[in-house]
Amino acid sequence: MKIDIIERNGYKVSQRLERILNEKLKKLEKYFDKAANAKVVCLKDGKQEKLEITITSKGVLYRSEVTSDNMYNNIDFALPKLEKQIVRNVEKRKEIKAKGSKQENFLPFEFLQEEPEELPSIYKKKTFDLDPMLVDDARFAIERLGHDFFVFLNAETGKINIIYRRKDGKFGLIDLVY
Repeated sequence: MKIDIIERNGYKVSQRLERILNEKLKKLEKYFDKAANAKVVCLKDGKQEKLEITITSKGVLYRSEVTSDNMYNNIDFALPKLEKQIVRNVEKRKEIKAKGSKQENFLPFEFLQEEPEELPSIYKKKTFDLDPMLVDDARFAIERLGHDFFVFLNAETGKINIIYRRKDGKFGLIDLVY
């Protein structure tokens, strides 16, 4: 498994913390092949320290995000969450395989959640045209509509983008690669 450790917002990862992260993440390698990637983001969020771990393998994404006053405690909370997601997915795949489903290899980008076990049904469906627009126009649209996110066709790149409002009030932009 390839492990990338990223520092943000002035947080500096010590050699000891990096060693512990590598050791603990290596224990999860038994669930993956060598093509798996782990991205670990360590950052300061005010007086709190935040740890975000994202593991991708064969199109499946596992993610855990923990905030506390100590990065070492974050590791102890985040890794069991990840392992629970991974084990649940492995068991789910075994059930599908046992039922003889031909879709056993086609489970792209499952976004696993801690709770609930049963996903809610789709409440509302909307259809809209993707008109090309600039990022600033999309930002104004999100303000005007009062939504937390907005999907649009970027006039500059010709790709579908998603602009969203972050918890800190700033905007984020997701540029899809397809």
